[in-house]
Formats: sequence, structure tokens, C-alpha cells
Amino acid sequence: MDEKGESAKTVNLHLSVLSGFCKFLMKEGVLESNPVRLVSRPKQEKRLPVFYREDAMREYFEQTKGVLEYGKYEDQLQRMILGMLFATGLRRAELISLNRDSVDLARRVMRVRGKGDKMREIPLPPVLCDEILLYLQAVDSLKYADRASEAPLLQTPRGERLYPVYVDRAVKAALAGIDGISGRKSPHVLRHTLATELLDGGADLNSIKELLGHSSLAATQVYTHNSIERLQSVYKSAHPRAKNDGNYGD
Repeated sequence: MDEKGESAKTVNLHLSVLSGFCKFLMKEGVLESNPVRLVSRPKQEKRLPVFYREDAMREYFEQTKGVLEYGKYEDQLQRMILGMLFATGLRRAELISLNRDSVDLARRVMRVRGKGDKMREIPLPPVLCDEILLYLQAVDSLKYADRASEAPLLQTPRGERLYPVYVDRAVKAALAGIDGISGRKSPHVLRHTLATELLDGGADLNSIKELLGHSSLAATQVYTHNSIERLQSVYKSAHPRAKNDGNYGD
């Protein structure tokens, strides 16, 4: 870290690789113990999740309100990708893996296979159910559409399953011209945005944990930092002593 200017994260990655190799050598009988375990690992700074502001997301959905009914298929698919990511907090891989029979519009739920092959159900707001119906009509009008129940829910114009780069490009293109969104544009930031909005809206951590498919509550607790920052901002602008640097009557 001192000589080459490497970050703590990079150093820890190198140590993890070396440790894994040493474990292999122990199994092969070459080493009796893992020497990497004796090396102290540098502490990494925890980065707070980036998220988009509510008004910025509202602007996007207002601008694309009629796309699912009257737009071109590529625009309809782009809108559907953004709408589902923002409404459900899905990981990119989870979104791609959805099939048509993953969605139960009668019950307004979506069955998702997440990390560790764990299944969970996510509630769908009525507006998203309506948009999914409109999107499915657009899919069925495609020449190469796959209409089987086990077919991909979201399909490319050629009726194929989406792939990671396609989703990334769709998110970047969709949010490119939105005021207030100037930083990183990715599916994962949309996931962070939903979690932050739910927490600010009063949802408890356990409910958010189940929705996002986290394996432990510790992974969900990181979003409380963003809420604390927002709470501090509101406090400073609203509380009389905070506004006047602790002095009354100024």
C-alpha cells in the first residue's frame, strides 16, 4: 500500500487469492499451515450506497408515461427495465432470469430466484401490474417473440433473454437526460434507491431485508446511514436552534 499506492480493497483481494492458493497447497500436502492467515489485513472504508432522489425518478417516469402504449419496442423495454428495477429492488441477474410464469398478476406477486438459489416473493404495486400487461402485449406483437410460460419475461427485439450489458446500457440511456442524476447510472443504484426510499418511508429493516433478498440484517443496515444523513439535513433546516447556530432570538 505504501510503495505502490494500492488501495486496501486491492491488497485484501491479493491476500484472499494467496490464501486460497495456500489452502489448496495444504490439501495437496505441500504446506502444513496457511501463512497468509498471519498477515494483518488493512481496514477498508465502508462506502455508503449511492441513490437517486425521489424527484429525479419521478421526472423519468413522467417523461416516459405513454411509452408502454405508444412507443417503439426498444423504448417500451427500456421503460420496463427501469420500472421493474425501481419498484422491486431486483438485482440485475434476478431481473434477467425472470420468466413469464415468474409473475402472478392475479396475486400481484413476483417469484424471484436470488443468491444461493433462494426463492422469495415480491409484492407488485397495481401500477406495475398494469405496465407488465401492456409490455406483454408489446412482446407478443414481435415477430420473434417467445410466448411460452417458461420464456423470458423481458425479451430483446429478437425474442431472446436479456444479458447484463443490455440492462446496463438501458439504465444508462434512460437516466442520461434526467436532472439530478449526474453520477453513476446502474441497476444496483436503483436497488439502493428503493431501499433508501422504503426506509425513509417508515418500512422496518426486516421487511426491507426480505424484499431485497439479503442473507443477513447487517447487509440491510447500511441504508440507515443514508437515512441518518437525510434526517440531519432536515433537522438543520427545520429545528430553530439548528438554524440559528443554537441561539434563540437572532
